[in-house]
Amino acid sequence: MSDAPTRLRREPPPLRRLAVLHTEPRSVRMMRVVVGGVELEGLELPEPAASVRLLIPWPGESFELPTWNGNEFLLADGRRPALRTFTPVHLDDHELTIDIVRHPGGAIADWAETALPGDPCAVSGPGRGETIDELADRYVLLGDETAIPAIEQLLRVIPASMEVDVHLEIEHPDARLVLPDHPSATVMWHPAVDTEPPGTSLRRAIASSPVTGGTRVWAAGEAASMQAIRTHLFDERATPRSHTTIRGYWKVPRS
Repeated sequence: MSDAPTRLRREPPPLRRLAVLHTEPRSVRMMRVVVGGVELEGLELPEPAASVRLLIPWPGESFELPTWNGNEFLLADGRRPALRTFTPVHLDDHELTIDIVRHPGGAIADWAETALPGDPCAVSGPGRGETIDELADRYVLLGDETAIPAIEQLLRVIPASMEVDVHLEIEHPDARLVLPDHPSATVMWHPAVDTEPPGTSLRRAIASSPVTGGTRVWAAGEAASMQAIRTHLFDERATPRSHTTIRGYWKVPRS
């Protein structure tokens, strides 16, 4: 048996108790949830594509704030809470807007479909966002539907002089949304194919895209597809890691 000390993780920002203000479907694949409360006081989102953790009660249970045990948040009975990470769309005074991909069977996705004004929740954050590289001349943004809020924010802050190629993989044709206008952006929507792993179209897109010294790549989506993009850029094309941000937002459920 090893006597090595357990390595503790850095404790996330404290959870802030909030309540649902209202919800509205943004598309057949996206539900918007606006939460708020006085405990949002002091929360700032200084960088685009930053994240927050959203906590909700498990179905049929009362709302409970979990405790950080040095490695993760746990409920009083030792179970993990219903806690997931999202890119908030907008923070305005005491209101926080979050877009959630609609998919049956997801704890928070199901909650978002039926949440009512006054329902309790909490958020912790922010997590790190993206710093735009002023030395770049071109950005390639890749993501599935979970990355749409982050890509919207990036389009708002990337300088107009920089060329931007956006590739988004969607599960339904009506999942397309009107993105922020950028004078030098080209947006391509790629329908997902049932027989292909998630993110396949994004892998094809980056494989056929020029990645020069002035190109910066930002990508987010299913974890395995993001790892494949990392391998392609780092091992096959020798892209400097400092020129990329690649994040796995979710994993394909195990059968």
